[in-house]
Amino acid sequence: MFEIVPSVWLINGKCVRLKRGDFSTEEVISNNPLEIAQAFESIGIQRIHLVDLDGARRGEPKNYHILEAIAGYTSLKVDYTGGISTHGDVIKCFEFGAATITVSSIAANHPDRLEQFLLSYGREKINLAADINPADNKIKIRGWLKKTEIDLFDHIDFFYQRGLKYLKCSDISRDGVMEGPNFALFQTIRDRFPEIHLAASGGVRGIDDFKRLKDMGVSASVFGRAYYEGMITLEELKAFVLEN
Repeated sequence: MFEIVPSVWLINGKCVRLKRGDFSTEEVISNNPLEIAQAFESIGIQRIHLVDLDGARRGEPKNYHILEAIAGYTSLKVDYTGGISTHGDVIKCFEFGAATITVSSIAANHPDRLEQFLLSYGREKINLAADINPADNKIKIRGWLKKTEIDLFDHIDFFYQRGLKYLKCSDISRDGVMEGPNFALFQTIRDRFPEIHLAASGGVRGIDDFKRLKDMGVSASVFGRAYYEGMITLEELKAFVLEN
């Protein structure tokens, strides 16, 4: 099964878009993230990726009220990410309605913590985000503001050996600029970790990119800007969902 997953990025409770994760490029798309989520739900999309950028920068989630609203007023499965660092954060995310969570910074800084999350909550509910610029393949954290010296493939392998099932990988050099996904990167991950359920993120331009990722065996495609800028319409998304 291949799934398309809209990404909703939050700053101060508003839906925003950025280019390459650069906060100086922030544009407010909507003051009503719930309305955007309901539009996706109306065409048959089942899951959204809710990104708490305030939480990512500050190291603890901040937009629980948006999570609660979307979980409470839609049937969407919400994957929540941004600043999740402690067991308390994880529990609170689930209490506010998240179906799954995705962690990034804590996995890089304290890998044993993610290992504990996988054991405590189960690998169906815990996802790893491994985001890089292919210029160096080093993991980026804290909303991509901080570079580590951790190699992407070493990072994936560490958690793969400890039961990781779900991975989201972003090529941040392509995020928000619609230059096409990094197909070569995602193919390499598929080849090296065939049991991983990979959600590819960054660069989607249109429906044909979804089709190519699906044909590669990728499990999901996370998209955003192409929709918000009108390159993909709700009607096109609906048709793709019905076909797949």
